[in-house]
Amino acid sequence: MISTEGAESGGDQTCFRLEPLNTHLPGKAGDSHLLFGDMDTPSKVTANGVQDIEDRILRITGYYGYYPGYSSHRREEGSESHADTPGSEASEEGISYQTCANTVLKVLGGLLLVLCVSSSWVGTTQLVQLTFKSFSCPFFVSWFSTNWTILLFPLYYGGHVVTTRDKQTPIQKFRECSRLFGEDGMTLKLFLKRTAPSSILWTLTNYLYLLALRKLTATDVSALYCCHKAFVFLLSWIVLKDRFMGVRIVAAIMAITGIVMMAYADGFHGDSIIGVALAVGSASTSALYKVLFKMFLGSANLGEVAHFLSTMGVFNLIFISFIPLILYFTKVEHWGSLSSLPWGYLCGLAGLWLVFNILVNVGVVLTYPILISIGTLLSVPGNAVVDVLKHEMIFSVVRLAATCIICLGFLLLLLPEEWDSVTLRFLAAFKKSEEHGEELTDSSIHTRSRSRANGAVSIPMA
Repeated sequence: MISTEGAESGGDQTCFRLEPLNTHLPGKAGDSHLLFGDMDTPSKVTANGVQDIEDRILRITGYYGYYPGYSSHRREEGSESHADTPGSEASEEGISYQTCANTVLKVLGGLLLVLCVSSSWVGTTQLVQLTFKSFSCPFFVSWFSTNWTILLFPLYYGGHVVTTRDKQTPIQKFRECSRLFGEDGMTLKLFLKRTAPSSILWTLTNYLYLLALRKLTATDVSALYCCHKAFVFLLSWIVLKDRFMGVRIVAAIMAITGIVMMAYADGFHGDSIIGVALAVGSASTSALYKVLFKMFLGSANLGEVAHFLSTMGVFNLIFISFIPLILYFTKVEHWGSLSSLPWGYLCGLAGLWLVFNILVNVGVVLTYPILISIGTLLSVPGNAVVDVLKHEMIFSVVRLAATCIICLGFLLLLLPEEWDSVTLRFLAAFKKSEEHGEELTDSSIHTRSRSRANGAVSIPMA
């Protein structure tokens, strides 16, 4: 081996001398020399007493960026990374498990919420018909039930106090949620501008729905009300310039077809035509309300929605209370004395209506919105079961077909906007997997035929 000693004190040439290769293992008792003569930095010795061969090779070859102990450091880093890998895998498994658990809980909670939404809406519809047997005043029922929406914001604030550590005063929370009216909060002008149209549409929706229940069965009215989803799509496409989707146009046509068939089911006589018209009017005003809500508020949070609904209840109490009085004095809706009113039915109906609104608005935040829509759709078979078992209703074939067509159109409207691209990707992947399977089959057949040509015999497995 060759090593450099350095320059002599008066010479210009460097003196080289050969050293014998050390055949002793480093780390033993008599071994104290390094490979390159006298160096200040000692060579690293491993735990078993053998000097690292990689360090010596890298030092001789002049590896770029080499420093003594490089390979040993790399081995230590590798061991550390291998030591960290199980922990990281365990943490990733824990995160994925937690994500799956949260998704499962969200879906289960959504399914429970679906049952609660459908049950509350079925109970509301059936209780309305029971109330009309002794108290047939639909506008008063609608006005009385709408007043209960004032309780939504106090209930929301109660939930905020219970579930949040950083608690705010009612005034602070009210001002925070009032930002949906603008940066300056709620003024009288904005209160009338934003609340009046929505409150009027809300009142018309409920009033027309209750009028339809006096003409048709609960199953028919709830099925016709499901057409509001198709009207929402058409209005959003025209007014809000939402994305055009052919499948939703088909769903809207199916909804219109179901409406015509429902009117035809009883031969186009007076009560049937009027009831269908009232139910379709209720669905139309509901669609207008939802499009207007989306236009004014956009993606409002739970507190802002509760604030807005409570504000509509205040508007209903202040500005619409004169209409029941006018109807009372004109004897269009005459209810006698206040003590003769069926307060049990009225309070139960208003309470169920309030529960339905709470579940719908809270459910959109806590779970998937599509589940809430499915809960509304399930009110149709729920009302049908109650009508058959309790009222012994007999549905004609045309009525059942109309109901099924409307419900199918409702389900088509629940498809997401990217459903077509997702379906095409799935079909492409499925077709690719089939082609790959055919290629494997062809290659295996070719291999077997070639083996038979070579004299090989294939023995079938038992």
